[in-house]
Parts: sequence; structure tokens; C-alpha cells
Amino acid sequence: MSAAETALDGPSQISQTGLDPFRSEAREVSGPIVVLLAGLAALGTLATNIILPAFPRMAAELGLTGTQLGILLSSFFLTFALGQLVVGPLSDRFGRRALVLGGLATFLAGSMIAAQADNLFWLVLGRVVQAMGACAASVLARAIARDLFQGETLGRVLSLTMIAGAAAPGFSPLLGSVLVDLSGWRASFLFVSLCAAALALLYVRRVGETHPFDARSTLALGNVATTYRSLLVDGRFLLPALSVSMVLGGLFSFFAAAPGVLMGQLGLTPLQMGLSFAATVLIVFAAGLLAPRLARRHGDRTTGLAGLIIFAAGALAMVAVASQPSYLTFTGALSIVLFGMGLINPLGTAIALQPFGRQAGSASALLGFLQMGSAAIGSALASAMPFSPSVSLAIVMTGASVGALAVFSPVYRERPRREKQPSTIIEARVSNDA
Repeated sequence: MSAAETALDGPSQISQTGLDPFRSEAREVSGPIVVLLAGLAALGTLATNIILPAFPRMAAELGLTGTQLGILLSSFFLTFALGQLVVGPLSDRFGRRALVLGGLATFLAGSMIAAQADNLFWLVLGRVVQAMGACAASVLARAIARDLFQGETLGRVLSLTMIAGAAAPGFSPLLGSVLVDLSGWRASFLFVSLCAAALALLYVRRVGETHPFDARSTLALGNVATTYRSLLVDGRFLLPALSVSMVLGGLFSFFAAAPGVLMGQLGLTPLQMGLSFAATVLIVFAAGLLAPRLARRHGDRTTGLAGLIIFAAGALAMVAVASQPSYLTFTGALSIVLFGMGLINPLGTAIALQPFGRQAGSASALLGFLQMGSAAIGSALASAMPFSPSVSLAIVMTGASVGALAVFSPVYRERPRREKQPSTIIEARVSNDA
């Protein structure tokens, strides 16, 4: 047994009652909280997907090549990945409020820079500043969820967050195409800046600080490094985090390849591509609704493994149709991929974060770093391979599915005893029957 697998049996910071020792009370799940968490989590993807239909207009107006447009994606992903490693420890030390509001203000500033750009330098700079703010929002969405909820409720909130948040990346290309037609590509950056302002207002009025002073950690560089190192060698965190990251890396490779496949190979217009993205939201909705219910009955690890198997089946279907894709066969394979992703994403995230209440910010940051690092690798590979976009995408998706299944297998094998029996749930349940 590997060190990572052995670590799965290590002590948990969750008490045997299921209660986090660093929190004495939990908040009820409400619509405003779910909307806030979904908005924070989806802000980065919204800012990326909404500009995809604008790429042709942007290239024509600023004289940019396809490779230069690719920099708008890779620079965002790289900044997003690295920035999370800084935001997480800061939020564990100083609380969530300052980092949430500062991140949203930074995102707004970056959006305004990009909206006024007249060359590649200012456009990339705006995207980098955007990413600095969006990474804070993404990290803190997961950390705030972990502050407020735990066990089965945490998994349910993450699923609801994913369902609501899926509307942003799903409908943003459609919205982006409408904005381009009505007001030009700069309108997309103005729209996301308004979204950031609305999220800041909602956070101040309905949530506020969620990380109590007595649960905060120190900020010494050595302690930060020790925290990250301990997470990286702890299989309870690393293995589910890697599996989710590989799946999301495959998803972001689709975002990078989508214009080439849907508009280049299949001949869709920007508006039609936007409508196609919007249709996929229903699949993510369905998977997100099923995930906590299946986890309650079969266990989170069993359901997560099923999601990964479905994801792999969709990737193999993409391989089968990659050489001569039609709209029907391509979207059919993609639908299978998205359904599997919708099952593993919230459950894998909950499994990774559940044991680390005191270090929720750092754990969320490291998880985000792994996810966006995988996104950068996946999108770069999909763009750089000397094949058609559909073939490149199929290769990346298949590799991601194989890797995710390999690293999740020890998590499944070491599932808690109660999950190996019928009618079990994500973690020890705190119920009125106790």
C-alpha cells in the first residue's frame, strides 16, 4: 500500500459525532447562500466562457491571431491557479470577508481594463487582473461552504452550488453572443463587472464573515508551507482532489476546443454555439440533483466512482466519433461526459475538504490550484496537438478519465465501513434521531 493510500486511514479532524470541533453551530441552507456560493464559484468560468463567441470579432478588430487569443485563456488559468495558493492561507489567518470583497473589487478592475483595451498587452493584463480576483472568489466559495456546513449537508450544498453555478458557464456563451451582436465584444467585460458588484452586495447583506477568530491559523511562511505539504501527502485530500482536478481539466479542454469543433468543424454560428452550451446545463442540473441522493443511498465514494466510470464512457464515445463528428454524435458523447462530471465534482470536492475544517481555506486553495493547473494543461494540450480539434479533445478527455479513475480507486477501496452497507450517507449524520 502506498503512503498516499495509508494516509487515508489517518486520524480525522471531524469528531465521531460528525461535528466540526472548530464550529459550534451551522447555518441553514438558504437560497441567498446558494446563489452567493454559486456566483463566487462560477465567476471565473463565466468570465472565460462569455468571451468565446467574441473571439472572431476581437481578432478582427485588434488584429490578433488564434495563438494570441489562446493567451487570453492560458494567462487567466495560470494566474488563477497560482493566486489561489496565496488567497487560501490569507483567508485562514484574516477571515473570509476582506478576501471576498477585495477579490471582487480586483475582478471588477480587471474587467474594466480589458473592456477598454486596444491591443493585446492591455487585453492580457485585464485578464490577468480578472484572474487574480476570480481566484479569490472561487477559493472562498468552497471555504465558506466548509465553514457553514459539514457532512451530508456540505455535499448537498456543493451539489446545489454546482447546479446553480452551471447556469453561468452554460448560458454565458449564449449571452456573450447576444452581447457581441448588440454592443460589441467589450460589453462582455462590462457585464461580468456588474456581476462582481452584485455578488459583493449580496455577500455583505446576507452572509458576512464565516471564519471565527478562534479557528484562525497563523500566517508564518513555514506554517503555510507545512500546511500545504501535509495536505499533499495526505491521501484523504490528495487522491479525491486529483481525481476531480483531472475531470475538470478535461472539461476545460472542451472549453478551449469548443470554438474549433462547433464553429470550425460543425459550422455553427456563434449564436448556435451559445445555444448548444445552454442545452448542456440541463445535463449538469440532472446530475447535480442526483448526486446527493445517490450518495445518501450508496455512499459518496461509490457514487463518485460511478461518475468517473460514466465520464470515461463518454470520453471513449468521443474517441469513436472524433474522426467524422456530426452535431448529434458529438453532443451525445459530450452529454455522457458532463453527466459523469456532474456526479463526481461535488462529491469528490466534499470528500477532499471534509476532514480539514481548520485549514478549509488552504485546502480549498490547493484544490483550486490543482484544478486550474489541470485546466491549463488540458486546454494547452487540446490546442497544441497536431490533429483536428475533435480528435485532440477526445485524446485529452480519455487521458483525463483514465488518470482520474486510477487515483480515485484507493479512495473507493478505503471507504468507511458504513458506506459498504445499504442506505449510508457522506459522513456520520447529525440527525434528530440521535
